[in-house]
Amino acid sequence: MKRYERLEEIRRLDPEKDALTIYRLTASYEFPWDFTRSLELALYRTYAVPSIGRLLADTAELTDRTQKRYDDTALLLDAVVEHGFGTEEGRTAIRRINQMHRSYDISNDDMRYVLCTFVVMPKRWIDAYGWRRLSRHEKTASAVYYRTLGRHMGIQDIPDSYEEFEKCLDDYEEVHFAWDEGARRVSDATLDLMASWYPRPLAPLLRTSTLALLDEPLLRAFRYEPPGATTRALVRRAVWLRGRAVRLMPPREAPHYARQNWEIKGYPKGYRIGELGSFPVPGVRGCPVVHTDEAGGASAE
Repeated sequence: MKRYERLEEIRRLDPEKDALTIYRLTASYEFPWDFTRSLELALYRTYAVPSIGRLLADTAELTDRTQKRYDDTALLLDAVVEHGFGTEEGRTAIRRINQMHRSYDISNDDMRYVLCTFVVMPKRWIDAYGWRRLSRHEKTASAVYYRTLGRHMGIQDIPDSYEEFEKCLDDYEEVHFAWDEGARRVSDATLDLMASWYPRPLAPLLRTSTLALLDEPLLRAFRYEPPGATTRALVRRAVWLRGRAVRLMPPREAPHYARQNWEIKGYPKGYRIGELGSFPVPGVRGCPVVHTDEAGGASAE
């Protein structure tokens, strides 16, 4: 397969009817590393909305059980991408997401904003650092995919297009980004988690590098001292150069899903989709068990 052959395949599909297929091809074949990083930052920036950051601090899910919360979020979201909305695995993942959200008083506006981050931040990241920019088909398919996910989650007044998702996100952040002590604790715990994935002596460098990738409104909301201009330029240039290197590599022949990411630490023996996440209320048993083999493959029983 040639480097742009999969993009040609995507362009032959209908971005409305084939949104899941296009999104899966883009996220698991074309840009798996970029989608992982951009969705990490998408969720991270939601902490800067005090009503979201404060709730996460109160639940302690992202301060006391940071790795588990990271693992569960990635695995639940990706189960829908891998298996689809109509499968047992996909339905179970959405049911778990909804059970967790309904246990707390979360406004529709906050839920819709989080959904917007999933659409907008990967596009912005990939356009800046990916080995190519997202095509119009991929941008449209992403909006359709998350509009569908949002409907399954009961979110109201979901934007209809990528442009509307982007405007909703920017408008919401302009009004709601603000300092909150609990949100800052959640932010610090998340940065510490990301640094923990690497040798301890690298932790200060990794923290600075992550901050160098954040935009000014986010840094102001958390009251972080912005990295210097030189540091920011070097870090962003390094990530951009990675994209240029990937462009020279042969295209991926097999999909890569979140369950195959080495950052997922909590389930070396496999997991049940229906047992992922937090359980403020009694959970549902008897859900599929996913086993991961040494090659990263998975099977369910």
